[in-house]
Amino acid sequence: MAVLASLMIPEMARGKADDPSTESQLVVEVDGVRRPKGQMCLSVFESDRGFPSSSGDAVQNKCVAVTTGLQVIQIQGLKPGSYAVAVLHDANGDQKANRNGLGIPMEGFGFSRNPTIRFRVPRFNETAIAVKGKQTKIQIRLNHLI
Repeated sequence: MAVLASLMIPEMARGKADDPSTESQLVVEVDGVRRPKGQMCLSVFESDRGFPSSSGDAVQNKCVAVTTGLQVIQIQGLKPGSYAVAVLHDANGDQKANRNGLGIPMEGFGFSRNPTIRFRVPRFNETAIAVKGKQTKIQIRLNHLI
């Protein structure tokens, strides 16, 4: 299935410059980790450009070591606005979105607003959340297709 064939591991990179006078923090709680190992990688997008697979188009990317079943990842320095988050649990730490021979993801993945995964990758407008104030907190449930 090509549903998530375009998911890629986000690279550790900073996006656009931050305006410190209007910074917001996004706190992402990721639940549904089957095995607490490897790394949890997420990309934050401010438009549909590159969403969800092109980490180079994301405003921020971050990977953290997985140590528990609930991962809490903080993203600093976002301007208030609309964002979508794509998450991948790189369970074996090989920096790849592993798939089986049919292209079905073998590792957990998820998106902001937890859309139902059907026969395609969700669109930006289906996953966009509002980031405002000093802190916005969201929860993402990992999907496991295998």
